[in-house]
Amino acid sequence: MDINRAKQILSSSAEIEVKYNGASVWMEDIKEKDATAIVHLVGGSQEQTEVDIASLEEA
Repeated sequence: MDINRAKQILSSSAEIEVKYNGASVWMEDIKEKDATAIVHLVGGSQEQTEVDIASLEEA
């Protein structure tokens, strides 16, 4: 995924499914400088992880 699409998804009022390594995740924040996103598993723990935006996929 590119950073512009990640920003669109984050600011959207719609629920857009995003996957990281095959698992559905919820984006909490984007760090443009690092090209990373803070995510947590959908339906899982609220533990947050920082991942490369390029590794995210829109489902």
